[in-house]
Amino acid sequence: MKSVFTVMALLPVLALLSGCNFEQAKALPDPQELTEDATGHYCQMIVANHAGPKAQIFLTDRDKPLWFPSVRDAFAFVMLPGEAKNVRAFYVNDMGMAQNWDRPEPGTWTNALEAVFVIDSLKKGGMNLNEVVPFSTREAALEFTLAHKGRIVPFEEVSVDYVFADPTVTADIAPGKKTSLDERDARGQNQ
Repeated sequence: MKSVFTVMALLPVLALLSGCNFEQAKALPDPQELTEDATGHYCQMIVANHAGPKAQIFLTDRDKPLWFPSVRDAFAFVMLPGEAKNVRAFYVNDMGMAQNWDRPEPGTWTNALEAVFVIDSLKKGGMNLNEVVPFSTREAALEFTLAHKGRIVPFEEVSVDYVFADPTVTADIAPGKKTSLDERDARGQNQ
């Protein structure tokens, strides 16, 4: 059910970004390079101050992109029903090209619709949360999973459940280990 919601939420984005002809594809804006004063769409914090891959989304009615300190936040933007659906382009740092996890270098941008993503890895992104780690090639994504675990999924299989998961629950929690979520539930039962 959640993947159906994801596909339905992303259909306007997919239709707009996939383009039916060469002229539409040519009309996509080029990705912008991150500046030191770029602020996150949701947090209004300096994007460059956050580790991991970043994202930028262009809307049809704006010349400048919306910036996101994590790819996960950008996926949240396209999934949330209350956000704008006039997405023109969605770019992410290709972490197969980037040499520096904390500050991906200029020129590492790739179209999110053409990328593959590693989820459930041990690497954390901006705000120290689980990240949706982008790669332009499956080979680079596989190499990343060998070092940092996780699984590879295409754009359309990044799920609502993963993007909106409780940040206190991580993929690397051992079975039976208490989490802050468990403690919160236990406190609720004692009241």
